[in-house]
Amino acid sequence: MSHDGVGPRAVMRSVAFLTAGVLAVPALAGCSEKDPAGKPTAGQEIAPAERGQIADGGTLHWAVDALPETLNAFQADADGATSKVAGAVLPSMYRLDANGRPQRNPDYLESAKIVDREPRQVVLYKLNQQAVWSDGREIGAADFAAQWRALSGKDTAYWTARNAGYDRIEKIERGASDLEVRVTFSKPYADWQSLFSPLYPKEVMGTPDAFNDGARRKLKVTAGPFALDTVDKDSGEVRLKRNPRWWGRPAKLSELVLRAVPRDKRIAALAEGKVDLAEIDSSEAHRITLAARDKGKGNAAPLAHGPGAALTPGKSLRSWAIAHGSDEEAADEEILARKKRGKAGAKYADEQSSLRGFEVRKSLEPAFTQLALNGEEGPLADERVRRAVARALDREELARVVLRPLGLPAEPVGSHLALSGQHAYADNSGALGGQDTKEAQALLADAGWVSGGPVKEEQKEKKAAGAGASKEPTASEASEASGTPADSDSDTDSDTDEGSGSSEDSGSSGSSEDSGSSGSSSTSEGSEGSTSSDSADSSDSSDSSSSSDSSESSGDDGTYIVGEDGKPGDDKPGENRAPALLVPAPLAELQRVALLDQAYVLGVRGQAEKAKKQKAGKKQRIGKKQKAETEKNQKMDGPGTSGKVEKNLAREGQSQFQHGGAPGAYAPKGTAAPGRAAAGPLAKNGKPLSLRFVLPSGPGSQSLRAVGERIARMLERIGIRTEISKVADESYFKDHIASGQYDLALYSWPASAFPATDARPIYSKPVPASDGSLNVEQNYTRVGTDQVDQLFDQAIAELDPGESRSLVRKADARIWAAAGSIPLYQRPQLTAARTNLANAGAFGFQTPLYEDMGFLKKGTKPQTSSAP
Repeated sequence: MSHDGVGPRAVMRSVAFLTAGVLAVPALAGCSEKDPAGKPTAGQEIAPAERGQIADGGTLHWAVDALPETLNAFQADADGATSKVAGAVLPSMYRLDANGRPQRNPDYLESAKIVDREPRQVVLYKLNQQAVWSDGREIGAADFAAQWRALSGKDTAYWTARNAGYDRIEKIERGASDLEVRVTFSKPYADWQSLFSPLYPKEVMGTPDAFNDGARRKLKVTAGPFALDTVDKDSGEVRLKRNPRWWGRPAKLSELVLRAVPRDKRIAALAEGKVDLAEIDSSEAHRITLAARDKGKGNAAPLAHGPGAALTPGKSLRSWAIAHGSDEEAADEEILARKKRGKAGAKYADEQSSLRGFEVRKSLEPAFTQLALNGEEGPLADERVRRAVARALDREELARVVLRPLGLPAEPVGSHLALSGQHAYADNSGALGGQDTKEAQALLADAGWVSGGPVKEEQKEKKAAGAGASKEPTASEASEASGTPADSDSDTDSDTDEGSGSSEDSGSSGSSEDSGSSGSSSTSEGSEGSTSSDSADSSDSSDSSSSSDSSESSGDDGTYIVGEDGKPGDDKPGENRAPALLVPAPLAELQRVALLDQAYVLGVRGQAEKAKKQKAGKKQRIGKKQKAETEKNQKMDGPGTSGKVEKNLAREGQSQFQHGGAPGAYAPKGTAAPGRAAAGPLAKNGKPLSLRFVLPSGPGSQSLRAVGERIARMLERIGIRTEISKVADESYFKDHIASGQYDLALYSWPASAFPATDARPIYSKPVPASDGSLNVEQNYTRVGTDQVDQLFDQAIAELDPGESRSLVRKADARIWAAAGSIPLYQRPQLTAARTNLANAGAFGFQTPLYEDMGFLKKGTKPQTSSAP
């Protein structure tokens, strides 16, 4: 792309837009009659079936990451397995529907409404008269009161993780009958429907000892379609059984077993029949898809994938020859390799045969991935720099990288506080603005970051991104090593994302002398995450190998700052070099000719002749006849060209790169070449603009790394360098995100149905603690404003649902404008399920209905359901 100069008008326009945008978006949203919440981007995929089609009995084995450390959902170490157990065995007054909106649960609650607003808010709950605990006692006011006292925060003996909402309750009392519960609030609370879900019995909540320890490994009293049977650490299983006292629709399954299976062992567990339902990653989903395709070929048909599938007849023959040759040492090694290959192939084939009984069900999780910008210190403490980073991002492209290969809708998320379909959702990204390189450059210039200035040499020892960090090359390393522009893939991303197989960078980078080296789009690990099923991003795969090769051969300590490799072709500050012309041509030869022709048009004949001579020196083996004809054509066509062939190619290039098309190619006569913004780093006070980008290194984080590499390339286009540090998954959040040891990071947040309550700690303004440290709560970006806090406070106290949502949307618009975090895409949800398993799979927003899960009766065909 071209690096245009940034003038004062551009700076003023950018600042004016961002100042006004935060107020304009909510006003526009309020004028529309259409519900801004819309519908979910993707529906659930659970193979729905009527209860009459499902067999009675059976055991469902459901994979979880680990056994729950506690069965108390209100303790700090509660996890996803804790939530699954609680959802199956405990009451919930409200549960979420397919749109992520709370709905009254009729199994426990006949009605619930606000009956008084002045002088105090009072909510009256009318309970289902059949609702009883497993010991026969009725669910009533005593259970509500015990949970309120435990979670109110007034008694510090209770080890609670959160008390939001319960701290606003003044009292709880019995109503006109045992089935009525009156809850009086000391302060208005808009999210009162979030309370008492789940509801624990008073035996658990009644005393600190029972709360802290009594419910960690056992729940003696329950009230759901299932009851807790055993928690077996040795077998790694939590076993739930039908609740004989359940008054609702009886559970179809006899037992529900949660089995601890690590993510990297899910395929083996599925193939061995140890689990029937499991969340999986894209590579595992691809294997199950292949198994289904091979189903009709029979077991005797050889597989065209897996270990040994890439072995060509020639290589196979050579392997056989070595194994039966006279060199005994080489023969022994080859025989051993052939045996290992055969065993791996047989195991793979057996697994694929077993996987034919499964299918992949997919949707989008009620969670989104964001780019976090640490605003506590460094360049990102300046709001203008954060906004520049945001304006450099093509969020649609980033969503495509992850979601399109999976066949899921690739739409960027427009809100920090809700997802499409939820009540509070509205696309407020306009408060900050979309991708705009000129606006991003204007913001950086306004913040004092300029190109071509003096840069002090940085010391080798930089501030560590945290323990265990390994620093990797990023987007522009190979491009700078070869003199290739990092952004030469801008016109091809949309094609490669669809698995066209064309490389994003190779073949179009630099002149013909450099055509053998291509700009790297990701590291070797990062490229894997952007592929799945049938459509693979081949560009990322090919680019990753070139990146890893250059990294290994560099001989340095692994530290790499984008744009600082000191290799030929790198325009260093202070060096008197001609500005590089960045031309994203599809062929290196065409690009070279186009540049020569452009140089002639602009009158830079000396440069053109020099380039011609360099090229001619590399073609000394050209035949005399061809050389003579070339010289003849040069005389005929005039100076500045290289003959008829190159002249025709130049004409072809001119037709492809019209003015206003690909930036940097064929500017009109008199147009100045791009300035030093393209050639040198941005600097301020002698320091280059470089950001630490921390990413996880584990096998399940490929997609995050792929997205991180794309982001690094996008930032390079506006002059921001990134230093990628890959760290172990187990230390990623605690040692880096929570401790603030990063500039940029990617991680996800769940989307709550009650954002005024649950999102406030994530975006509230950090305040100094008594010991001088910064109390950030869950705001790990350290970016917040008083206006956002005030809007959250108003929203939580507003009892009119429509007005409360409007205030939440206004808060979201201001969060966008502060640019502390940039929502990117909703996380994919991939689930492997047995083909005869109904009402289970990729649930999306909806709370699972455990009583309806089960296996289809024999002869019953499963319904087909797919995420839109």
